[in-house]
Amino acid sequence: MADLDAPVALAPREILGKGLNKLRTDGSIPAVIHNFGSESLHVMAPEKQLLEIYRAAGKHHPLNLTVGDQKFLALIKDAHFNPVKRRLQHVVFQAIRQDEKVEAQIPVRIEGEIPAEKVGLVVLHQLDTIEVEALPRDLPDEIKIDGSRLAELHDKIIVGDLTVPSAVTILTEPEQPIASVVETKAQISEETTEGELTEEEAAAEAEAAEGGEGETGNAPAGAEKQAAGEQAPDKPGA
Repeated sequence: MADLDAPVALAPREILGKGLNKLRTDGSIPAVIHNFGSESLHVMAPEKQLLEIYRAAGKHHPLNLTVGDQKFLALIKDAHFNPVKRRLQHVVFQAIRQDEKVEAQIPVRIEGEIPAEKVGLVVLHQLDTIEVEALPRDLPDEIKIDGSRLAELHDKIIVGDLTVPSAVTILTEPEQPIASVVETKAQISEETTEGELTEEEAAAEAEAAEGGEGETGNAPAGAEKQAAGEQAPDKPGA
């Protein structure tokens, strides 16, 4: 586990563009530090070092960066991974100030047992992090919430259910779902089957429909003749 309080030493980088592939092959990862509107600093560090730091710090834990004799307090703003090999490709740092609020992505962790899972229901996890604003020293490493809230079908946890320190402001919409209890495919299939007609019921429905059409259709031929006879004029001399 990386020591997040220890300074992270980054080396200046002059290699840009096409040369970055060779840099990665040699075991280093390119990175950049955005510095309050000033010119960005191109830096690099060993892949293992940066990967450990990213896994531990995420996008929420302030880091002390050193580049030669320069020092920065920074957050990891973004980390790019190769979509096929899933190896770290590039890291973007954002320099911050201790006395200014910053926005950061804080992990949300559902702790404890989740009753819905114990009875065979499915819990759909929809949000792993939320956006918050706070001073760097007040940024939490994670936000926890009790999993016992998820007990029955359609139970859910939303952002508005989270509790954070007063120095932290949640920016994510409060109605955004974090996790919810949903039906399994088997349950959905069972409900669909229950709502369908059996073959016998479908046949009866069809027969009734056909019978109804006969009742409202043309009258039988005999009735037509009888009606015609009743309406025919009397013959002369009858």
